[in-house]
Amino acid sequence: MQSDKVSRIVGTRVTDPGAIATAAARRIRATSPLGEHGKAMIIAADHPARGANTVGSDSSAMADRFELLDRMCTALERPGVTGVLATADILEDLLLLGVLDGKSVFGSMNRAGLAGSVFEIDDRFTAYDAATIAAMGFDGGKMLTRIALDDPATPSILENTARAVDELNDRQLIAMIEPFLSSWQDGKIRNDLSPDAVIKSITIASGLGRRTAYTWLKLPVVNDMERVLASSTLPALLLGGEVKDPAAAFASWAKALKQPTAQGLVVGRSLLYPSDGDVAGAVDRAVSLL
Repeated sequence: MQSDKVSRIVGTRVTDPGAIATAAARRIRATSPLGEHGKAMIIAADHPARGANTVGSDSSAMADRFELLDRMCTALERPGVTGVLATADILEDLLLLGVLDGKSVFGSMNRAGLAGSVFEIDDRFTAYDAATIAAMGFDGGKMLTRIALDDPATPSILENTARAVDELNDRQLIAMIEPFLSSWQDGKIRNDLSPDAVIKSITIASGLGRRTAYTWLKLPVVNDMERVLASSTLPALLLGGEVKDPAAAFASWAKALKQPTAQGLVVGRSLLYPSDGDVAGAVDRAVSLL
């Protein structure tokens, strides 16, 4: 990222922090979470707030904020990209850079389950809340909801997710739940990506909250997606995760997007840090699937 842009962001944060709220109020909002192609293409970058900075073999790839913002600006300017998902620090930088006009914006809400920690499953709400998402004129909030049947912290996670779903639904904002059936293995949390486990997580997440009119799901692409996506009528966005085989990943995304509940993609590292370094090319290829 050019030094003048970095200086502008830092200077504003020091001398005129109120400019962030002004930029949010001035932002041109998206008329729909879906693009002209009828699907959503959302760029995700809430990983660093959970201490998950690794991309491939580089353990600190996402820790360079200047480079991350530069890559996000490249992605957001590509045709067909409809929105962004991130924490307040990143979204506020993007507001100051003026790159969020016409985009749907989703605030990440719970980031306390730090990657690799002994309390990783206890993913408390430490980022956005529904009131601030509404005040900033954003479109919704996202909740990571890992369900570990072998960990007593799980009921509080479900309760807090349900509360966030209620608060977002009350404000007619999208509540984006990202559920996983998880377990402790060798001191680490592992997500079960078998079709039956993903289906079970979907049926649990779909029932959270007193209303679901504005509830969407953010789901991994796994085997047997036709059966997986048949387990709920809630709109579903497909997450990318870290991709080792781009060709296979894109093929699986294309197949899953044909299902009626699939409303688009939410992809982060695999588009922002493609193996060939071509962010624009990776984003354009993902958009072509829509």
